[in-house]
Amino acid sequence: MFGLGWMEIGALVIIALLVFGPDKLPQAASQAGKTLRNLRRMANNARDDLRAGLGPEFKDFDPADLNPRNFVRKHLLEDDESWNNTTTPQLEPAAATYTPEPVDELSYGELPPYDSEAT
Repeated sequence: MFGLGWMEIGALVIIALLVFGPDKLPQAASQAGKTLRNLRRMANNARDDLRAGLGPEFKDFDPADLNPRNFVRKHLLEDDESWNNTTTPQLEPAAATYTPEPVDELSYGELPPYDSEAT
């Protein structure tokens, strides 16, 4: 639960007992439970409202996918090959091979020809 071990939970209980005292600790725990329930209910309502507002096209929408870590994991790191259903087409070799035209090389110090239309 929240990455806490038994030692950490015990330490939190002892600290809460010292801070609130034995008389007010049950009331504080009850208030904390009510607050967590209200927060959970508000989050669920917000998620349901978002899904209802987006419409049926986004029925599989999960707000957790908006987290960049989950987005990268889902779309880049998973081995989902469903997008690549087609087979790779085999390319035929070209009928004629391309041979570039010979290029006149400039000698040392010679300027290239000037083209007024190109500049």
